[in-house]
Amino acid sequence: MKKILVVEDSSTVLTMLKKEFAKHENIEVFYAQSYEDAAKIVNKNPDIKAALLDINLPDAPNGEIVTLANLHTIPTIVLTGTLDKNIRNIIQKKDIAGYIIKDKPSSINIAVKNIMSILNSYDTTVMIVEDSLTYRNILKTMLAKTNVRIIEAKDGQEALEIFKTTKEKISLVITDYEMPVMDGLDLTIKLREIYGKDELSIIAISSSEDKSVIDDFLTFGANDFIVKPFSLSEVRLRTVLNIESIHLFEKISNMANRDFLTGSYNRRYFFESANAKFAKANRNSSALALATIDIDKFKNINDTYGHDVGDIAIKEIKKVLDRNLREYDLVARFGGEEFCILLEDITCKDLKNLFERIRVDFEKNIIKIDTLEFKYTVSTGIAYGIFDSLEEMLKISDEELYKSKENGRNQVNIKTQDRRI
Repeated sequence: MKKILVVEDSSTVLTMLKKEFAKHENIEVFYAQSYEDAAKIVNKNPDIKAALLDINLPDAPNGEIVTLANLHTIPTIVLTGTLDKNIRNIIQKKDIAGYIIKDKPSSINIAVKNIMSILNSYDTTVMIVEDSLTYRNILKTMLAKTNVRIIEAKDGQEALEIFKTTKEKISLVITDYEMPVMDGLDLTIKLREIYGKDELSIIAISSSEDKSVIDDFLTFGANDFIVKPFSLSEVRLRTVLNIESIHLFEKISNMANRDFLTGSYNRRYFFESANAKFAKANRNSSALALATIDIDKFKNINDTYGHDVGDIAIKEIKKVLDRNLREYDLVARFGGEEFCILLEDITCKDLKNLFERIRVDFEKNIIKIDTLEFKYTVSTGIAYGIFDSLEEMLKISDEELYKSKENGRNQVNIKTQDRRI
Protein backbone atom coordinates (compact mmCIF):
# COMPACT_ATOMS: atom_id res chain seq x y z
CA MET A 1 0.00 0.00 0.00
CA LYS A 2 1.42 3.35 -1.04
CA LYS A 3 1.05 6.19 1.45
CA ILE A 4 -0.32 9.65 0.59
CA LEU A 5 -0.39 12.83 2.67
CA VAL A 6 -3.30 15.24 2.15
CA VAL A 7 -3.27 18.60 3.94
CA GLU A 8 -6.29 20.91 3.53
CA ASP A 9 -7.71 23.29 6.15
CA SER A 10 -11.20 23.44 4.60
CA SER A 11 -13.42 20.68 6.02
CA THR A 12 -15.64 20.85 2.94
CA VAL A 13 -12.77 20.36 0.50
CA LEU A 14 -11.28 17.65 2.72
CA THR A 15 -14.56 15.72 2.69
CA MET A 16 -14.65 15.90 -1.11
CA LEU A 17 -11.05 14.67 -1.31
CA LYS A 18 -11.76 11.75 1.03
CA LYS A 19 -14.69 10.71 -1.15
CA GLU A 20 -12.54 10.83 -4.29
CA PHE A 21 -9.58 8.94 -2.79
CA ALA A 22 -11.98 6.25 -1.49
CA LYS A 23 -12.54 5.19 -5.11
CA HIS A 24 -8.93 3.97 -5.36
CA GLU A 25 -7.40 0.75 -4.01
CA ASN A 26 -3.99 -0.10 -2.54
CA ILE A 27 -3.42 3.34 -1.02
CA GLU A 28 -3.30 4.61 2.56
CA VAL A 29 -4.20 8.29 2.89
CA PHE A 30 -3.27 10.45 5.89
CA TYR A 31 -5.34 13.62 6.31
CA ALA A 32 -4.38 16.79 8.19
CA GLN A 33 -5.79 20.32 8.45
CA SER A 34 -2.72 22.09 9.81
CA TYR A 35 1.05 22.24 9.38
CA GLU A 36 1.51 20.95 12.92
CA ASP A 37 -0.55 17.80 12.34
CA ALA A 38 1.06 17.21 8.95
CA ALA A 39 4.56 17.41 10.46
CA LYS A 40 3.64 14.72 13.00
CA ILE A 41 2.34 12.45 10.23
CA VAL A 42 5.47 12.91 8.10
CA ASN A 43 7.77 12.17 11.05
CA LYS A 44 5.90 8.95 11.82
CA ASN A 45 5.68 7.87 8.15
CA PRO A 46 9.00 8.38 6.33
CA ASP A 47 7.74 6.27 3.41
CA ILE A 48 5.03 8.66 2.17
CA LYS A 49 5.09 8.52 -1.65
CA ALA A 50 3.09 11.64 -2.61
CA ALA A 51 1.50 14.72 -1.06
CA LEU A 52 -1.47 16.94 -1.95
CA LEU A 53 -0.97 20.17 -0.03
CA ASP A 54 -2.94 23.36 0.53
CA ILE A 55 -0.33 26.09 0.11
CA ASN A 56 -2.07 28.49 2.50
CA LEU A 57 -2.72 27.07 5.98
CA PRO A 58 -3.69 28.96 9.16
CA ASP A 59 -0.39 28.02 10.85
CA ALA A 60 1.66 28.11 7.61
CA PRO A 61 0.36 30.82 5.25
CA ASN A 62 3.42 31.14 3.02
CA GLY A 63 3.91 27.66 1.64
CA GLU A 64 5.88 26.30 4.60
CA ILE A 65 4.04 22.99 4.21
CA VAL A 66 5.63 22.54 0.76
CA THR A 67 9.08 23.19 2.26
CA LEU A 68 8.36 20.40 4.75
CA ALA A 69 7.50 18.00 1.91
CA ASN A 70 10.64 19.05 -0.01
CA LEU A 71 12.81 18.36 3.04
CA HIS A 72 11.45 14.81 3.11
CA THR A 73 11.71 14.48 -0.71
CA ILE A 74 7.98 13.85 -1.08
CA PRO A 75 6.63 14.57 -4.60
CA THR A 76 4.01 17.26 -4.18
CA ILE A 77 0.92 18.63 -5.91
CA VAL A 78 -0.12 22.03 -4.54
CA LEU A 79 -3.73 23.12 -3.95
CA THR A 80 -4.50 26.83 -4.04
CA GLY A 81 -7.69 28.87 -4.00
CA THR A 82 -6.19 31.60 -6.16
CA LEU A 83 -3.13 32.19 -8.30
CA ASP A 84 -2.27 35.80 -7.56
CA LYS A 85 1.25 37.19 -7.87
CA ASN A 86 2.19 36.27 -4.29
CA ILE A 87 1.03 32.66 -4.61
CA ARG A 88 2.70 32.32 -8.01
CA ASN A 89 6.02 33.53 -6.53
CA ILE A 90 5.77 31.01 -3.71
CA ILE A 91 5.03 28.16 -6.13
CA GLN A 92 7.91 29.09 -8.42
CA LYS A 93 10.36 28.93 -5.52
CA LYS A 94 9.24 25.45 -4.43
CA ASP A 95 10.07 22.09 -5.95
CA ILE A 96 6.65 20.76 -6.88
CA ALA A 97 5.22 18.35 -9.45
CA GLY A 98 2.29 20.63 -10.25
CA TYR A 99 -0.49 22.81 -8.85
CA ILE A 100 -4.30 22.79 -8.95
CA ILE A 101 -6.57 25.81 -8.51
CA LYS A 102 -9.61 24.97 -6.35
CA ASP A 103 -12.03 27.00 -8.43
CA LYS A 104 -14.55 24.32 -9.44
CA PRO A 105 -15.73 20.85 -8.27
CA SER A 106 -13.81 19.07 -11.04
CA SER A 107 -10.57 20.40 -9.51
CA ILE A 108 -10.84 17.75 -6.80
CA ASN A 109 -11.00 14.94 -9.34
CA ILE A 110 -8.07 16.42 -11.28
CA ALA A 111 -5.99 16.76 -8.09
CA VAL A 112 -6.55 13.12 -7.11
CA LYS A 113 -5.75 11.94 -10.65
CA ASN A 114 -2.46 13.85 -10.50
CA ILE A 115 -1.55 12.17 -7.22
CA MET A 116 -2.41 8.73 -8.62
CA SER A 117 -0.19 9.51 -11.63
CA ILE A 118 2.71 10.14 -9.26
CA LEU A 119 2.07 6.80 -7.55
CA ASN A 120 1.94 5.01 -10.91
CA SER A 121 5.34 6.48 -11.77
CA TYR A 122 6.98 4.47 -8.97
CA ASP A 123 6.22 1.33 -10.97
CA THR A 124 7.33 2.79 -14.31
CA THR A 125 10.66 2.43 -16.10
CA VAL A 126 11.80 5.09 -18.56
CA MET A 127 14.73 4.74 -20.96
CA ILE A 128 16.71 7.85 -21.92
CA VAL A 129 18.59 7.44 -25.22
CA GLU A 130 21.01 10.33 -25.72
CA ASP A 131 24.65 10.40 -26.84
CA SER A 132 25.38 13.56 -24.84
CA LEU A 133 26.14 12.75 -21.20
CA THR A 134 25.28 16.34 -20.31
CA TYR A 135 21.78 16.09 -21.80
CA ARG A 136 21.26 12.64 -20.25
CA ASN A 137 22.02 14.10 -16.83
CA ILE A 138 19.75 17.09 -17.49
CA LEU A 139 16.87 14.77 -18.39
CA LYS A 140 17.52 12.56 -15.35
CA THR A 141 17.41 15.62 -13.09
CA MET A 142 14.21 16.85 -14.72
CA LEU A 143 12.54 13.46 -14.24
CA ALA A 144 13.74 12.97 -10.66
CA LYS A 145 10.50 14.28 -9.14
CA THR A 146 8.38 11.95 -11.26
CA ASN A 147 9.98 9.00 -9.39
CA VAL A 148 10.33 6.81 -12.47
CA ARG A 149 13.12 4.26 -12.68
CA ILE A 150 15.60 5.35 -15.34
CA ILE A 151 17.70 3.27 -17.74
CA GLU A 152 20.28 5.01 -19.92
CA ALA A 153 21.62 4.28 -23.41
CA LYS A 154 24.10 6.33 -25.45
CA ASP A 155 22.65 5.43 -28.87
CA GLY A 156 19.89 3.46 -30.58
CA GLN A 157 21.92 0.27 -30.89
CA GLU A 158 22.67 0.14 -27.16
CA ALA A 159 19.00 0.83 -26.45
CA LEU A 160 17.92 -2.18 -28.55
CA GLU A 161 20.45 -4.41 -26.78
CA ILE A 162 19.04 -3.35 -23.41
CA PHE A 163 15.50 -4.14 -24.58
CA LYS A 164 16.66 -7.64 -25.55
CA THR A 165 18.34 -8.39 -22.22
CA THR A 166 16.47 -6.51 -19.48
CA LYS A 167 13.79 -8.15 -17.36
CA GLU A 168 12.26 -4.74 -16.63
CA LYS A 169 9.18 -3.55 -18.46
CA ILE A 170 10.13 -0.28 -20.13
CA SER A 171 7.04 1.90 -20.59
CA LEU A 172 8.55 5.04 -22.12
CA VAL A 173 11.56 5.84 -24.32
CA ILE A 174 12.84 9.41 -24.56
CA THR A 175 15.24 9.48 -27.49
CA ASP A 176 17.42 12.08 -29.15
CA TYR A 177 17.37 12.27 -32.96
CA GLU A 178 20.99 12.66 -34.07
CA MET A 179 23.24 9.99 -32.51
CA PRO A 180 26.14 7.85 -33.75
CA VAL A 181 25.73 4.13 -34.62
CA MET A 182 21.91 4.34 -34.74
CA ASP A 183 19.85 7.54 -34.62
CA GLY A 184 16.55 8.09 -32.85
CA LEU A 185 14.40 7.70 -35.95
CA ASP A 186 15.86 4.28 -36.80
CA LEU A 187 15.42 3.27 -33.15
CA THR A 188 11.78 4.36 -33.26
CA ILE A 189 11.16 2.33 -36.43
CA LYS A 190 12.77 -0.81 -34.96
CA LEU A 191 10.95 -0.50 -31.64
CA ARG A 192 7.61 -0.13 -33.41
CA GLU A 193 8.29 -3.40 -35.24
CA ILE A 194 8.14 -5.05 -31.81
CA TYR A 195 6.01 -2.86 -29.54
CA GLY A 196 2.68 -1.21 -30.25
CA LYS A 197 1.66 2.19 -28.89
CA ASP A 198 -0.40 0.39 -26.26
CA GLU A 199 2.80 -1.19 -24.91
CA LEU A 200 5.46 1.50 -25.27
CA SER A 201 5.41 5.29 -25.59
CA ILE A 202 8.19 7.10 -27.46
CA ILE A 203 9.08 10.78 -27.08
CA ALA A 204 11.56 12.11 -29.65
CA ILE A 205 13.83 15.05 -28.85
CA SER A 206 15.77 17.17 -31.33
CA SER A 207 17.25 20.64 -31.74
CA SER A 208 15.93 20.56 -35.32
CA GLU A 209 12.75 22.50 -35.98
CA ASP A 210 12.54 21.06 -39.48
CA LYS A 211 8.90 20.02 -39.87
CA SER A 212 9.90 17.00 -41.98
CA VAL A 213 11.88 15.58 -39.03
CA ILE A 214 8.89 15.95 -36.73
CA ASP A 215 6.60 14.44 -39.37
CA ASP A 216 8.94 11.47 -39.87
CA PHE A 217 9.05 10.67 -36.16
CA LEU A 218 5.29 10.88 -35.74
CA THR A 219 4.68 8.91 -38.95
CA PHE A 220 7.00 6.08 -37.91
CA GLY A 221 5.61 5.68 -34.41
CA ALA A 222 6.70 8.39 -31.97
CA ASN A 223 3.95 9.49 -29.59
CA ASP A 224 5.35 12.95 -29.01
CA PHE A 225 8.12 15.36 -30.04
CA ILE A 226 10.03 17.95 -27.97
CA VAL A 227 12.30 20.61 -29.46
CA LYS A 228 15.58 21.51 -27.71
CA PRO A 229 16.06 23.57 -25.62
CA PHE A 230 13.19 22.38 -23.45
CA SER A 231 11.81 23.47 -20.09
CA LEU A 232 11.49 21.44 -16.91
CA SER A 233 7.70 21.72 -16.89
CA GLU A 234 7.43 20.64 -20.55
CA VAL A 235 9.50 17.48 -20.06
CA ARG A 236 7.71 16.51 -16.85
CA LEU A 237 4.25 17.17 -18.25
CA ARG A 238 4.80 15.23 -21.48
CA THR A 239 6.42 12.37 -19.56
CA VAL A 240 3.50 12.14 -17.14
CA LEU A 241 0.92 12.31 -19.95
CA ASN A 242 2.62 9.52 -21.91
CA ILE A 243 2.94 7.36 -18.80
CA GLU A 244 -0.76 7.93 -18.06
CA SER A 245 -1.58 6.81 -21.59
CA ILE A 246 0.36 3.56 -21.16
CA HIS A 247 -1.25 2.88 -17.78
CA LEU A 248 -4.69 3.42 -19.32
CA PHE A 249 -3.89 0.87 -22.03
CA GLU A 250 -2.65 -1.52 -19.31
CA LYS A 251 -5.86 -1.05 -17.33
CA ILE A 252 -7.98 -1.89 -20.37
CA SER A 253 -5.74 -4.87 -21.16
CA ASN A 254 -5.97 -6.15 -17.58
CA MET A 255 -9.74 -6.07 -17.74
CA ALA A 256 -9.54 -8.47 -20.68
CA ASN A 257 -6.60 -10.60 -19.53
CA ARG A 258 -6.94 -10.94 -15.77
CA ASP A 259 -9.19 -12.87 -13.44
CA PHE A 260 -11.49 -10.46 -11.58
CA LEU A 261 -11.21 -12.24 -8.21
CA THR A 262 -7.46 -12.72 -7.79
CA GLY A 263 -5.83 -10.41 -10.32
CA SER A 264 -4.00 -13.40 -11.83
CA TYR A 265 -3.98 -13.86 -15.58
CA ASN A 266 -6.96 -15.74 -16.96
CA ARG A 267 -6.98 -18.96 -18.97
CA ARG A 268 -7.20 -17.19 -22.34
CA TYR A 269 -4.16 -15.00 -21.68
CA PHE A 270 -2.22 -17.95 -20.27
CA PHE A 271 -2.48 -19.90 -23.53
CA GLU A 272 -1.62 -16.83 -25.59
CA SER A 273 1.52 -16.08 -23.57
CA ALA A 274 2.50 -19.67 -22.76
CA ASN A 275 2.43 -20.77 -26.40
CA ALA A 276 4.88 -17.99 -27.28
CA LYS A 277 7.17 -19.01 -24.40
CA PHE A 278 6.88 -22.67 -25.42
CA ALA A 279 7.87 -21.88 -29.03
CA LYS A 280 10.88 -19.89 -27.82
CA ALA A 281 11.99 -22.69 -25.48
CA ASN A 282 11.66 -25.27 -28.26
CA ARG A 283 13.78 -23.16 -30.63
CA ASN A 284 16.49 -22.97 -27.98
CA SER A 285 16.04 -26.59 -26.81
CA SER A 286 15.43 -25.23 -23.31
CA ALA A 287 13.52 -26.97 -20.55
CA LEU A 288 10.21 -25.54 -19.35
CA ALA A 289 8.18 -26.29 -16.24
CA LEU A 290 4.39 -26.27 -16.04
CA ALA A 291 2.83 -26.67 -12.60
CA THR A 292 -0.84 -27.19 -11.75
CA ILE A 293 -1.75 -26.35 -8.16
CA ASP A 294 -5.07 -27.03 -6.44
CA ILE A 295 -6.52 -26.49 -2.95
CA ASP A 296 -7.08 -29.74 -1.04
CA LYS A 297 -10.68 -30.39 0.05
CA PHE A 298 -11.83 -26.99 -1.16
CA LYS A 299 -15.48 -28.08 -1.07
CA ASN A 300 -15.18 -28.49 2.70
CA ILE A 301 -14.12 -24.83 3.02
CA ASN A 302 -17.16 -23.67 1.04
CA ASP A 303 -19.53 -26.01 2.89
CA THR A 304 -18.17 -25.09 6.34
CA TYR A 305 -17.57 -21.35 6.05
CA GLY A 306 -19.49 -20.24 2.96
CA HIS A 307 -18.54 -19.08 -0.52
CA ASP A 308 -17.27 -15.66 0.62
CA VAL A 309 -14.61 -17.37 2.72
CA GLY A 310 -13.97 -19.71 -0.20
CA ASP A 311 -13.23 -16.68 -2.37
CA ILE A 312 -10.76 -15.40 0.25
CA ALA A 313 -9.08 -18.82 0.26
CA ILE A 314 -8.68 -18.62 -3.54
CA LYS A 315 -7.24 -15.11 -3.32
CA GLU A 316 -4.74 -16.40 -0.77
CA ILE A 317 -3.28 -18.71 -3.43
CA LYS A 318 -2.19 -15.68 -5.44
CA LYS A 319 -0.61 -14.06 -2.36
CA VAL A 320 1.42 -17.14 -1.45
CA LEU A 321 2.54 -17.68 -5.04
CA ASP A 322 3.52 -14.02 -5.42
CA ARG A 323 5.85 -14.13 -2.43
CA ASN A 324 7.60 -17.26 -3.69
CA LEU A 325 7.72 -16.93 -7.49
CA ARG A 326 9.81 -14.67 -9.70
CA GLU A 327 8.25 -11.58 -11.22
CA TYR A 328 8.36 -13.02 -14.74
CA ASP A 329 6.87 -16.44 -13.95
CA LEU A 330 3.48 -16.80 -15.64
CA VAL A 331 0.62 -17.43 -13.18
CA ALA A 332 -2.99 -17.96 -14.23
CA ARG A 333 -6.19 -19.01 -12.55
CA PHE A 334 -7.64 -21.82 -14.64
CA GLY A 335 -10.96 -22.00 -12.85
CA GLY A 336 -12.27 -22.56 -9.35
CA GLU A 337 -9.36 -23.23 -7.01
CA GLU A 338 -6.93 -24.41 -9.72
CA PHE A 339 -3.92 -22.36 -10.85
CA CYS A 340 -1.28 -23.01 -13.52
CA ILE A 341 2.27 -21.68 -13.47
CA LEU A 342 4.74 -21.69 -16.37
CA LEU A 343 8.41 -21.28 -15.44
CA GLU A 344 11.44 -20.66 -17.65
CA ASP A 345 15.16 -20.72 -16.84
CA ILE A 346 15.00 -23.09 -13.88
CA THR A 347 16.76 -26.39 -13.12
CA CYS A 348 14.85 -29.47 -12.04
CA LYS A 349 16.51 -29.34 -8.61
CA ASP A 350 15.58 -25.70 -8.07
CA LEU A 351 12.05 -26.44 -9.31
CA LYS A 352 11.57 -29.21 -6.74
CA ASN A 353 12.91 -27.02 -3.94
CA LEU A 354 10.70 -24.11 -5.00
CA PHE A 355 7.43 -26.04 -4.99
CA GLU A 356 8.30 -27.86 -1.79
CA ARG A 357 8.83 -24.42 -0.23
CA ILE A 358 5.47 -23.29 -1.61
CA ARG A 359 3.79 -26.44 -0.24
CA VAL A 360 5.18 -25.76 3.24
CA ASP A 361 4.21 -22.10 3.01
CA PHE A 362 0.58 -23.08 2.39
CA GLU A 363 0.73 -25.68 5.16
CA LYS A 364 1.82 -23.06 7.70
CA ASN A 365 -0.22 -20.14 6.35
CA ILE A 366 -3.05 -19.13 8.70
CA ILE A 367 -5.89 -17.08 7.21
CA LYS A 368 -7.62 -14.75 9.66
CA ILE A 369 -11.06 -13.24 9.00
CA ASP A 370 -12.41 -11.40 12.05
CA THR A 371 -12.63 -14.12 14.72
CA LEU A 372 -12.30 -16.96 12.21
CA GLU A 373 -8.94 -18.67 11.66
CA PHE A 374 -8.31 -21.49 9.22
CA LYS A 375 -5.68 -22.91 6.89
CA TYR A 376 -5.49 -25.37 4.04
CA THR A 377 -2.99 -27.42 2.08
CA VAL A 378 -2.42 -27.70 -1.66
CA SER A 379 -1.46 -30.46 -4.05
CA THR A 380 0.77 -29.86 -7.06
CA GLY A 381 1.56 -31.67 -10.29
CA ILE A 382 4.47 -30.61 -12.51
CA ALA A 383 5.68 -31.40 -16.02
CA TYR A 384 9.34 -30.50 -16.56
CA GLY A 385 11.60 -30.78 -19.58
CA ILE A 386 11.22 -30.58 -23.35
CA PHE A 387 7.85 -31.62 -24.78
CA ASP A 388 6.07 -31.82 -28.14
CA SER A 389 3.35 -29.34 -27.19
CA LEU A 390 2.00 -27.16 -24.43
CA GLU A 391 -1.11 -29.33 -24.35
CA GLU A 392 1.09 -32.34 -23.56
CA MET A 393 2.64 -30.46 -20.64
CA LEU A 394 -0.81 -29.57 -19.30
CA LYS A 395 -1.96 -33.18 -19.59
CA ILE A 396 1.08 -34.46 -17.71
CA SER A 397 0.86 -31.81 -14.98
CA ASP A 398 -2.81 -32.76 -14.50
CA GLU A 399 -1.85 -36.43 -14.22
CA GLU A 400 0.82 -35.60 -11.63
CA LEU A 401 -1.69 -33.46 -9.72
CA TYR A 402 -4.07 -36.44 -9.67
CA LYS A 403 -1.27 -38.61 -8.20
CA SER A 404 -0.69 -36.01 -5.48
CA LYS A 405 -4.37 -36.09 -4.58
CA GLU A 406 -4.62 -39.90 -4.70
CA ASN A 407 -1.49 -40.39 -2.59
CA GLY A 408 -2.80 -38.36 0.34
CA ARG A 409 -2.78 -34.70 -0.81
CA ASN A 410 -0.44 -31.94 0.46
CA GLN A 411 2.40 -33.07 -1.80
CA VAL A 412 4.28 -32.31 -5.00
CA ASN A 413 4.65 -34.78 -7.87
CA ILE A 414 6.85 -34.08 -10.87
CA LYS A 415 7.48 -35.88 -14.16
CA THR A 416 10.50 -35.05 -16.30
CA GLN A 417 10.71 -35.66 -20.03
CA ASP A 418 12.97 -34.84 -22.97
CA ARG A 419 11.37 -35.56 -26.35
CA ARG A 420 14.83 -35.47 -27.98
CA ILE A 421 15.79 -38.73 -26.26
